[in-house]
Amino acid sequence: VQQAMSRIRQLSADEEARRLAFVRERALHDEVSFLNEAKREGWVQGRQEALKEAEEQMLKTKRATARSLMAQTEMVDQLIAEIADLPVEEVKQLRAEIKR
Repeated sequence: VQQAMSRIRQLSADEEARRLAFVRERALHDEVSFLNEAKREGWVQGRQEALKEAEEQMLKTKRATARSLMAQTEMVDQLIAEIADLPVEEVKQLRAEIKR
């Protein structure tokens, strides 16, 4: 009877150990999944910010090109807009700002 009771305790302990191991493994898996998702979201956000900065820099460069053409040539706004890859209305605004 004592052997049987000892064996039952041992099996119960083994079941508890397996259950705890499973719970720990599941928690680690969840943590890794959470970290991977956070990294992915951070990467996406960083990429979006980099694209926005690149677009802003490109616009500054286009405007600088237009201003330079206005200052150094007698080109019409339409031609400057085509060269600088800007809308004609924006070129007209830049020209108005320069005249102020």
